[in-house]
Formats: sequence, C-alpha cells, structure tokens
Amino acid sequence: MIIMDIFDTASWWTLVIALQVVVGSAYLWMKRFKKPELLLTKEKLLEWKPLPLVDYNSTVDDPPVMGKIDENVLNVGATSFLCLDKEQSIMDHAVNSLHKYGVGSCGPRGFYGTIDVHLELEERLAKFLQVEETCVYSYGFSTVSSAIPAYAKKGDIIFADEKVWFAIQKGLEAARSTVKFFKHNDMDDLERQLQEAADKKQLNPKRRAFLVAEGIYLNTGEMCPLRRLVELARRFKLRIILDESLTIGVIGKHGRGLTEYLNVPRDEIDLIVGSLEHSFATIGGFCAGTHFIVEHQRLSGLGYCFSASLPPMLTQAAISALDIMEKQPHIMTELDDNSRKLNKVLSSLKYFTFRGSEVSPIKHIYLKDNLTNDVKTGHLKNIVNYCHKKGVAMTVAAYLRDIEVNCPDPSIRIASSRKLNDENITLICTLLDEAYEKVGPKLGLSS
Repeated sequence: MIIMDIFDTASWWTLVIALQVVVGSAYLWMKRFKKPELLLTKEKLLEWKPLPLVDYNSTVDDPPVMGKIDENVLNVGATSFLCLDKEQSIMDHAVNSLHKYGVGSCGPRGFYGTIDVHLELEERLAKFLQVEETCVYSYGFSTVSSAIPAYAKKGDIIFADEKVWFAIQKGLEAARSTVKFFKHNDMDDLERQLQEAADKKQLNPKRRAFLVAEGIYLNTGEMCPLRRLVELARRFKLRIILDESLTIGVIGKHGRGLTEYLNVPRDEIDLIVGSLEHSFATIGGFCAGTHFIVEHQRLSGLGYCFSASLPPMLTQAAISALDIMEKQPHIMTELDDNSRKLNKVLSSLKYFTFRGSEVSPIKHIYLKDNLTNDVKTGHLKNIVNYCHKKGVAMTVAAYLRDIEVNCPDPSIRIASSRKLNDENITLICTLLDEAYEKVGPKLGLSS
C-alpha cells in the first residue's frame, strides 16, 4: 500500500533516481563477495618487456653541429683559451675528487649540497679576484640570468648594451624591470639615454637603477669601455653588473679580468659575474663582490637556491685550474700574444670582414657578400665543414633568431688559445679564403 502511494505521488524523475540508487547498491553489494582477479602475477611480471626509451634503429636526418673532434684537428671553435681542458694534473685531481665524493653533490647549496671543495673554491676565487666574497653556481648560463633578477625587480630600471648575450637577456626578462638598450659600446648614446631618464624623473632615489655590460662581448668579441661606463654610472647613480666571463683568466697581468687590465678599482663594480666554462675549462659560474652583495645571492639567486650544486670533481677542477693560473701567469701572456697575432692576420682576409678587439680571444668572421641572413648561414656552414675536413674545426655562432634581442648577423666564431703558433694562425686565414673559393657564395651554393 505504501509503495503504491509512493508511485502515485512521486514524479517520474524521482523514481528514476531511486531506481539507479537501488541498482547501484545491489551491484556494489554483489561485487563485494566476488573473488578479485589477480591482474599482476610473478609470471606475468617476468614476461613483461618494457619498450626502450630510445629507438636505436631510428635515423637522424640532421647531423650534429659538431661531432667529436679528432686529436689531430686544430680546434678553434672551443673556448678553452688557456688549454686547461686536457691538463693532466687537473684531470688527476678531478678523478681523486670523484673517488672521494662520488659523482653528484645530492642537492642545492642551502640544503645538503655544500661540500668543503665548494667553500674552498669560493674562498680562493675571492682571494684571486681581490673581493670580499664569491658564491659559486652550478651552471654558467644560470649565473648571470639568476643574478640580475635577484637584485632588479618590477619597477626598477635597467640600462643594458644592445649586444649582451642570451643569458643576460633572459636575466633582464626575468627581472620584469623597465629595460633600455643603448647602442653597442656607444657611451655617448648611453649618456644621452641616462640624461633623458634623469630629466623625466625616471632616475630618482626611490627607484633602483642598474647598468649591465660584458667585459668582452660574446656576440661581438669587442671590449667594453669600462672607465667611461663607471664614470656615467657614478654620475647618474647606477649599480653596475659586469659579466667578465671572457676576461677573467684572459687579460690583465694576473688574469683578473678587465678591471685589472684597465686598472679600474673593483669596488667601482657592484657585482662581477663570471663563468668557469672558458678559461677554467670546467662547468659552473660565480658572482663576486662585497659580503652584503654575495650574501643576498645566497638567499635570492634562483639558480643558486634551487639547483643542485656543482659536482665536487668539477669544483676541484676549477681549483686546480686556479692553481695553474696563479703559479704560471705567463700563460695569460701567451694567450694575449696569440690573440693579437690572430687579429693582425685576420685583417688580410680577402672575402671576409671580422670583429673583435685586439686582445679579445673571441673573433667573429663575417661574409662581405650582401645576402640574407638565412643564405649567409648556409654558406658559412659550408665553409666551416670544408675547413673541418682540412683539419681546422670552427663553429658558426648559434643564435635564437626569433627570440634574441638585436640578434647578431651570422658569423663564424673563432677562439684564440695560448697553444696556437704562427703556422696555425696563418693556416686559419688561408683556409678561410680557400673555403670561400671552393664552396662559398661565388659558386651559388646554399644550405
């Protein structure tokens, strides 16, 4: 009777829902007493064969930019300026460190990744650079790209050279500050922009202002006019961040970089940033300055706080490289001589122009032909491949054309080193002109 009353008074959709609840409850109740099927057994586990992560039978259409370089090939594409990458004493110390500490450091510096060799390297670098303190990063690229946003924030203003390399550009982007680019190494243009900013009250005591430059620019090989830069920074009250990756271990009487070479007091530079991946022939980077500046990095540098610290064996390699620099300062003189010689010989090229300061170990070679960038890149690759087959390894400078600010023109980047001799230097230039005649634009070849 009650059931009939329910049917008479309830709406149809109420009855549908009630029916679903009854059927669902019955299904779950019956399933409770059903014996579960073992989906995974020991036999099935032994029969299972996972698919490989990499298909070794697949082919790669495009070969790598540069494969393994033969021992008999003259390598002027690598930036190991002091040729310490194959120094036996460094390798021996690194192997000993590997046996002592293992491969990795197991975590970031602020957690459980700090080992005694990290502290030793930071102390040694501070003493070498004659600054209060340094902190070591595990990756060269992340050093300057972390250092800039550690200080500059949204609402601040940054003046940067238009040819700064990609890591600096990423640091400027991460800072979210107002960024103004001045013409490459043009201090008159910088002064004009600073004066305009001061007149518009964009430079004021309530707003932090920074000036970012490189000692020697990776994208041009040209040296920064540091004395004038410092003068403008002090007049308009800007903080200077200087990337000396290509100058430390390269120029200066003791290899201390551009500040030593131009006799600029280090306390005039608020933050010096450097890479260990060139002259030191290892991995990583560092920031150098006062205790207050560096301590802020340890708390705010994202690449320092959240990346696993530099592997101990590579840290030891940097310490051993520093030992050699301090005991044998003549190796910097040898590098300086070769860079000057290379600069002189490159000026005699028939089909190319070049860019790079006299003492810079980085030189950029450009085609004289009036072609589009894509076509130039193709021809430069042909020329580089030809030179490699003839025993000289070079590299076409790589850029992210759609992403980089003021992306440089296509070029062949050549790196000087202390072990070059007069015969090597002459061969480089002779081979470049020969390659142009054999596979260059005059034959109408493209990529």
